[in-house]
Amino acid sequence: MKTTLARWLDSDVGYSFRTSPMAMLAAAIALICVFCSVFAGWVAPHNPFDLTTLELSDARLPPAWSELGSMKYPLGTDDQGRDILSALIYGARISLVVGLASVVLSVLVGVAFGLLAGFKGGWIDAVLMRLCDVMLSFPAILVALLIAGVGRALFPNAHESLAFGVLIISISLTGWVQYARTVRGSTLVERNKEYVQAARVTGVSPLRIMRKHVLPNVMGPVMVLATIQVATAIITEATLSFLGVGAPPTSPSLGTLIRIGNDYLFSGEWWITVFPGAMLVLIALSVNLLGDWLRDALNPRLR
Repeated sequence: MKTTLARWLDSDVGYSFRTSPMAMLAAAIALICVFCSVFAGWVAPHNPFDLTTLELSDARLPPAWSELGSMKYPLGTDDQGRDILSALIYGARISLVVGLASVVLSVLVGVAFGLLAGFKGGWIDAVLMRLCDVMLSFPAILVALLIAGVGRALFPNAHESLAFGVLIISISLTGWVQYARTVRGSTLVERNKEYVQAARVTGVSPLRIMRKHVLPNVMGPVMVLATIQVATAIITEATLSFLGVGAPPTSPSLGTLIRIGNDYLFSGEWWITVFPGAMLVLIALSVNLLGDWLRDALNPRLR
């Protein structure tokens, strides 16, 4: 019997993936980043957040290929003597976790509201769509800044888990709107089709119809949108951390590392900010390329 992976590779989407070198390259880069982030404790050569292992005498060392570099620190060190390569691996883990968690929360809220608005219609649809219009009238980064800033002011000594929770909510607060509008539009089309009408005639409850019949048929656009939004969420988290209201200083993400390195950019220590910035671009670009491929692969007109 064929395995799940073999069946997927034989499908239309799998064939599209196998015949797209760009998609395969983007997937390989994304998988490497995710693997290194998940197993950072084993992959990273040092633990950059263990204060007992830091040596201030090694602060601001250039990359290993430079004249003053050391093979102990392949990409150099920052102002506190932390290994840049290890900091990138640990920082990427924080950025990926926050980005993925915020997208999952946005999908759950947006799909639920979109299904309800599109299937029920009436005043429920009107209220939810006006709420979406209000949310879209505010720039997403300003809303995230407001929520993250208020959360830090209300809980100045909060535990890291609470700080990350506030950060995820601040990013998700406007992210769910796109999913709600997308699912609503698809649901308006699906609810008038024969299989939905047949389910209604046979006495199937509206909740079961939405969950068992309509939802599987509207998830295609949601998957594409979610893939692309992961990159957007990671960049938003990096922006908030760069502005000082994102990840806690004790667990710096890529945005925090860029902000730290920015202070030394014009003094010659370019590697402190260039490498975290390149890592952020690499992750966002690979995820965006996967989203573009998935959009084309799920479009029946392009098959």
